[in-house]
Amino acid sequence: MGHVYGEFQHALDDKGRLTIPAKFREGLGSPFVVTRGLDHCLFAYPLSEWKALEQKLRALPFTRADARAFTRFFFSGAVECEVDRQGRINLPANLREYAHLTKECVVIGVGSRVEIWDKARWEDYIRQQQETFVEIAEKIVDFDL
Repeated sequence: MGHVYGEFQHALDDKGRLTIPAKFREGLGSPFVVTRGLDHCLFAYPLSEWKALEQKLRALPFTRADARAFTRFFFSGAVECEVDRQGRINLPANLREYAHLTKECVVIGVGSRVEIWDKARWEDYIRQQQETFVEIAEKIVDFDL
């Protein structure tokens, strides 16, 4: 997929359709997989990336309760989304509810995946994270960033 980055705002229509920015559609292809992400947003992956992730998750020891819980959470929410001619995908109600998507959404590129956030929740998240951003940056500077 290469690396996607950037932040775009789009409105969810009454039928649960959301426009995926052209920049991200190229990287994701069609169809691509959308599932429940962490921090109450949705994660979107190109099929190739999803298959690689699937293999990694399958390798987790199913005897561990936390591994079972995570794979259930991740896989049960997954859906393949086709992009229509207007560049939109149809998000199922269960995923919209999980991410609290109502109208205004933010679609962001995070390296190898795309995330879909409710706009107000994204703004809250950014506000909270800004306080720790400097601390995090100081910790990860050891990774030669």
